[in-house]
Amino acid sequence: MITILILVVVLGLIIFVHEAGHYFAAKKLGASVEEFGFGFPPRIFGIKRKGTIYSINWIPFGGFVKIKGEGGGHKDESDSFSYLKIWKRTVILSAGVFMNFVLAVVLLSIGFFIGLPSVVTDDLPRDRMSDEKIQILSVLEESPAFDSGFEVGDNILTIDDQVFASVDELIAYTSPKLNETIHIEISRGKEIIATDVTLEDLDDSGVAKMGTGLVETAIVSYPWYEAIYQGIKASISVTWQILIAFYDIIKNLIVAQTVPSEISGPIGIAVMTSKVAKLGFIYLLQFTALLSINLMILNFLPFPALDGGRVFFLMIEKVRGKPITQKVESMIHTIGFFMLIGLVVLVSVRDVSRFKDSIFGFMKNLIG
Repeated sequence: MITILILVVVLGLIIFVHEAGHYFAAKKLGASVEEFGFGFPPRIFGIKRKGTIYSINWIPFGGFVKIKGEGGGHKDESDSFSYLKIWKRTVILSAGVFMNFVLAVVLLSIGFFIGLPSVVTDDLPRDRMSDEKIQILSVLEESPAFDSGFEVGDNILTIDDQVFASVDELIAYTSPKLNETIHIEISRGKEIIATDVTLEDLDDSGVAKMGTGLVETAIVSYPWYEAIYQGIKASISVTWQILIAFYDIIKNLIVAQTVPSEISGPIGIAVMTSKVAKLGFIYLLQFTALLSINLMILNFLPFPALDGGRVFFLMIEKVRGKPITQKVESMIHTIGFFMLIGLVVLVSVRDVSRFKDSIFGFMKNLIG
């Protein structure tokens, strides 16, 4: 139940902030907002103020905004979305994704002020670092680490009762121990796990490996004024990296006609949220910022049914000098919506296979 509550809070915050962006932009630029809802219908109750119904709804995932004339009607009324100039409509449609970026900046700024997990590099100020550790960044399938149940985010505490200051020191110790068994202690949240791992040659290099990607991390914190700068800088950097990843994903979808393994649906997000929450609040804060940027980029792709798709139609209207007929645009958005639903279903089915152990464990805990 805690996992479900955390997921509701995380996704609810991201979606609600997104919709709030549409709401404030519409109000500022002269479009009437008929309803601004927290959660999704059915409605629990609503209060009407200055023509807008502010409602609380039963389904607690985020919220929604209903703008007058958003569907193409009321074109002759000055407070209608469809009456506004193209640049104003573009701003209103873009405000949601902008607020997702602002949310990421705020969350990461708070994180850098409290202390955010970061990869140790030469340019990090040593006086800002604490709690340095060696962390598992990836786990190779069908490897000794995978068979031992190691997970991304686990911290390596000791190997054969020895503490290592760097990844290089650890690798130098384990590399010669081909086919030997080492005793390793890891931490996962507040849990300490001790196990024996037999090292293997996983790539015919003659070097002993356990099948993990390792990285040195530390908690890095800054004064509040510098934390804001770091939050903006990190948000821009993450946005660029995710854009590159989305480019590769879309290229694979078009060229190879396959859904890349990097894509996760609602089930995958739920599983990842559960795992990140176990690592601690600050990791969850960081993960929420990443999800917000992901939603920002995804929602602004020029694809029907998304905000980016609707902006794309406004650009066509600007070039043509007149809009595409509402019937045609609605049909295209409907087709796009069902294509997105189909992709979500396809990815979710694959997520069930990928995360079946985690899902089974969750259901067992829920029932038991």
